[in-house]
Amino acid sequence: MKIVIAGGHGRIARRLGRLLTVRGDSVVGLIRNPAHGDDLSHDGIRPVVCDLEAASSADVVAALSGADAVVFAAGAGPGSGAARKYTVDHQAAVLLAEAAGQAGIRRYVMVSTRGAGSPPPAHADEVWTAYVHAKTAADDHVMAQDLDWTILRPAALTDDPGTGGVRLTAERSVGQVTRDDVAEVLAALLATPATAGLVLELAQGPDPVSRAVARAADNRTGEPCR
Repeated sequence: MKIVIAGGHGRIARRLGRLLTVRGDSVVGLIRNPAHGDDLSHDGIRPVVCDLEAASSADVVAALSGADAVVFAAGAGPGSGAARKYTVDHQAAVLLAEAAGQAGIRRYVMVSTRGAGSPPPAHADEVWTAYVHAKTAADDHVMAQDLDWTILRPAALTDDPGTGGVRLTAERSVGQVTRDDVAEVLAALLATPATAGLVLELAQGPDPVSRAVARAADNRTGEPCR
């Protein structure tokens, strides 16, 4: 498959890109900073400069040309204010989803966050509140599109080495999960079309990634879990 990853230089995105290239997929990473291109090239990923905060719909459609699937892994990142949570975590995801539809790409995997889909806690600060609202609005928009979408909402992220063990359910994620494990789950979701139409919560847990994703697909199709 040819897979385009938005936010291609991010910590989850680069892990995912390396996994996909190892298994033989062709991977394009959309980046806003041209200086990050060499890092992606070193990973075996083709960098394409496309700033989703400034690009037109036509620009994004062109960047997606020939792709079989799209992953939204972009984010405003730590230290950004509430305004950029809206322009990146919401608006950029909307732009990418609509461009995917225009380009005839059906498969769209969205990296969301814990807490999306629910009101933020009353004690949450302004930036976290804006982030959760932005992710919720983006998820809702993606789910309203005529796409084969999957929404993944990871628990608190860590840079610890991957465990290979996860909990992947429709119930709200609690605890933590490594970025290595998130990337492995994303790669498995892309290879499992039957997970389309699911909103999945991810945390560290007892199940091997392959089994967890297969179980999610089985539950989606009504087939017995294996």
